[in-house]
Amino acid sequence: MKDAIAYPLTVFYDGACIVCSREMEHYRRIDRNGRLLLVDISAPAFEPDRYGRSLEDFMAQMHVMDGEGRFFLGVDAFPAIWRALPGRGHRLLAGLIGVPGLHGLAVLGYRGFARFRRFLPRRRDACPEDTCGIRHRK
Repeated sequence: MKDAIAYPLTVFYDGACIVCSREMEHYRRIDRNGRLLLVDISAPAFEPDRYGRSLEDFMAQMHVMDGEGRFFLGVDAFPAIWRALPGRGHRLLAGLIGVPGLHGLAVLGYRGFARFRRFLPRRRDACPEDTCGIRHRK
């Protein structure tokens, strides 16, 4: 990430995914500076067209949008999030994921997780309007 990131970051996540929602709740708790705006893309009120993307796009991979409207996708969304959080540990993770060999492994791992995420247990209160039924792109 060569350019400075403009805060706040809008983090789009699948709130129906129990792993995803727990991770976002962790970020919400430690985001003392209010740099993250968390948006649940499985919520019936979510309007993907507002961001120039489809729900299928958002469901296919993690999206983070900075304050200037730039998107960070998939694995590249995580360093943006981690740099926004307090503490050296998150900044260290953000730096490590940028190392060429580690970045490639992270991309492979994330793609595998994203592809099989829909088979994970769902939150009990998730998907009142069946937005979870949207298939991911291959």
